[in-house]
Amino acid sequence: MHYVYIVRCSDGSLYTGWTTDIERRISAHNAGKGAKYTRSRRPVELVHLESFEEKTAAQKRERMIKKLSAAEKRKLAGLLQDID
Repeated sequence: MHYVYIVRCSDGSLYTGWTTDIERRISAHNAGKGAKYTRSRRPVELVHLESFEEKTAAQKRERMIKKLSAAEKRKLAGLLQDID
């Protein structure tokens, strides 16, 4: 299984990624071994998760989400209270 996820960083920003092991990936982000972007913004909290059978579908969805505005990502993640 392949997962596309959004985490909220300690500074309130959002990071989108994909993985085949969501628990390991979130742990890696919080241990400072995840993406460079999240290393200085720990801890991170998982706020959105989608699953896909095929890697290419997950990667396509990740690219789509990364093109969204911050407000659109917050809406997708159910963080409506964060939208100004």
